Amino acid sequence: SIMKINITILIFFVLTVSSLASACQPSSDTTPTLNYGLTLPPSGIDPHLNASAELGIPLSSVYDTLVFLDPESGESVPGLAERWEISNDGLRYTFYLRKDVRFHDGTPFNTQAVQDNLDYILNPDNHSQKAATMLGPLNQTEILDEHTITFVLDEPFAPLLDSLSQVYLGMASPTALKQWGASEYQFHQVGTGPYRFIEYIPNDHITLERNPDYAWGPSIYNNTKASVERIVFTFYEDAASRAFALERREVDVLGEIPPHEADRLASSADFSLSPVAIPGQPLQFFFNTTASPTDDLRVRQALLLAVDKKSIVLTVFGSHSPISNSPLSQAGFERISELPPSMHNPEGARKLLEEAGWIFESQEPYRKRDGEPLVIKLIAPTWGSNSEVAQLLKAGWENIGIDVELTIAPGFGPLKEVQSSGDYHAIGINFFGTDPDLLRSFYASDGFYNWTGFSDHEIDRMLDEAARASLAPDRRVELYNQVIQAIADNALVLPIRDYVNLVVVHQRIEGLKFSAQGWFPNLIDIQLSSP
Repeated sequence: SIMKINITILIFFVLTVSSLASACQPSSDTTPTLNYGLTLPPSGIDPHLNASAELGIPLSSVYDTLVFLDPESGESVPGLAERWEISNDGLRYTFYLRKDVRFHDGTPFNTQAVQDNLDYILNPDNHSQKAATMLGPLNQTEILDEHTITFVLDEPFAPLLDSLSQVYLGMASPTALKQWGASEYQFHQVGTGPYRFIEYIPNDHITLERNPDYAWGPSIYNNTKASVERIVFTFYEDAASRAFALERREVDVLGEIPPHEADRLASSADFSLSPVAIPGQPLQFFFNTTASPTDDLRVRQALLLAVDKKSIVLTVFGSHSPISNSPLSQAGFERISELPPSMHNPEGARKLLEEAGWIFESQEPYRKRDGEPLVIKLIAPTWGSNSEVAQLLKAGWENIGIDVELTIAPGFGPLKEVQSSGDYHAIGINFFGTDPDLLRSFYASDGFYNWTGFSDHEIDRMLDEAARASLAPDRRVELYNQVIQAIADNALVLPIRDYVNLVVVHQRIEGLKFSAQGWFPNLIDIQLSSP
């Protein structure tokens, strides 16, 4: 038919034109490209709405924040805000914005843009998982002029500047937010940062390209503009495949390399190892205090005593991770005291279980009480070698007569599902962060991640007072020391090791450094030598 012939001619024409076009242009493959491996494909990558750490690896270079955190000093330094003032009562923060900043789409950055970002984050229909809570008791804003805005709080909030330095509160183009809305914006992100967002294909890749107009970076960046033209991020969910991907030169940089593989790669001339201490929480397991048998303090204490932490950390992580005894990492929280090391005492654990009425009946392998078997449901996520750790916990607990049912949850979604069902006794989860207020989400009675189900007025009071003590840093430290002691006294959590991300880097990469949060590379400072 004529129709068919026309289509054929059209296809031929399109092919010819496109091959002519590509003949005229240098092949796009000559663009200097950095291939950066990510580990977990996030469920969504809108930093205002999603909570994963992984999304910040690319996106903290797409966005700038009002303030930045200096990794050396821990101090807040100017970002999109060139300075700020805090009122004596700690309730009003006035930010003076830079006047020379444009979003990647040409929209000017000003106080209305800040307001539009806050409205997007705080709109309940958008279901922000993290950013909204990071704004704490923000009540309203007052726009004084095009470049001056005041945040008005209901009560003082010590972590506010820390929150404002994180990618989750990065500034997005209000034009793009309006154009795409919460469901589509993640595919069309527009910031002011050193890299432009080009493409996101879920579970496949994220592509960024250099922003040639960038001229307003914070003092913590070494370069004023990015050097690498293009960065492509791909996903390597299976830990076993990561070293192989580096060796085959599929990627130049990849984190979360299993320790023995990291050592092997580091010994070759082609790679170097950058261990990055991640501030926040250690790799840890929470005990469910609302379900039997872990509602009994003696059982929780027995579970702690039965764990040979030193041997677990050595077996799974080699020499790469400090053993943890605290709900906070040593990195980033030097002033919050380390608790005394936990004892490995299986005999003491057995005594506690017997005191709690869990005994061996006849020749059975597991303890019982009133005919009920002693069962612990242990849930471990897949990241950070959690599943290997969980296997060793199971062995240690079975050794004192506990029947352990282990479930491995692949990713945050499935983990949250089990947690919501309440059908668990010990569950692994850890978040990163640079302000100790992080503890409030996990240990306050109404905390979003209160997975222990524990509720204690005294802990709540101390966490609230510490969050409000923005003008009394020493008092904050004192309160957090009391909080972590109370957490230990109640045996709410089993900390295992401080989180160290083992990043392996090909030797053609220079200048890779990470932000104060630990996870996020300063992509602007990376240089590529020839392939």
